[in-house]
Amino acid sequence: MHTTASESLASLWDEIFGSQPDPDLWVVLATLAASLAVVVPHPLWRISRNAITIAHEGGHGLIALLTGRTLTGIRLHSDTSGLTVSRGKPHGLGMILTAAAGYTAPPLLGLGGAALLASGHITALLWLATALLVAMLVMIRNAYGALTVVVSGGTFVMVSWLTGPQVQAAFAYAVVWFLLIGGVRPAFELQAKRARGGAGDSDADQLSRLTHVPAGLWLFLFHAVSLCALMGGGRWLLEV
Repeated sequence: MHTTASESLASLWDEIFGSQPDPDLWVVLATLAASLAVVVPHPLWRISRNAITIAHEGGHGLIALLTGRTLTGIRLHSDTSGLTVSRGKPHGLGMILTAAAGYTAPPLLGLGGAALLASGHITALLWLATALLVAMLVMIRNAYGALTVVVSGGTFVMVSWLTGPQVQAAFAYAVVWFLLIGGVRPAFELQAKRARGGAGDSDADQLSRLTHVPAGLWLFLFHAVSLCALMGGGRWLLEV
């Protein structure tokens, strides 16, 4: 019985962390087109942006924990805004990194996902994303946020358990393309809001107050990270 359990664990380990074959190029291009289709048109973006908000607020929360702050809760709202609350020093490196993590999280997650896919670790990406969503769910403090994260996590679980390798690969590539492409648009939206005199308490403005560096330079950093991630991650995804 012990041998059977060990063999089952070994099989599960190989299934999760082993490599899978790359999909055909047409699958990669089709998922790229699908991601563009839900990011570029504004009506669809108003819906799909919820997934970017999950990554954005998750980035704040993760870095808050990694820098020793106490994460007290995350809220996701139906207008695709969000709020992450943590306790700790109101200044210093930990607070700066936490504030900077929001707009940079989606493209950097996309870049990390592209690296996993480029090395053939499709199943590992799906399981890792599911684990991150489950961990985030514990910190959600409102009903809409919980529903959004449960639906997202449930989708990953169903794809991981109920579909074959080809569907899993297509889903994984679509998710990563979406993070890379969708990670670019929020910084431009923030720039447009600030140009109209809005978003006075944005992440860029908070960072400006924390560091005495102009908010425009922080916006430039957000643009640079998202665009570089898109170019680098896109190149990896297309090398099939």
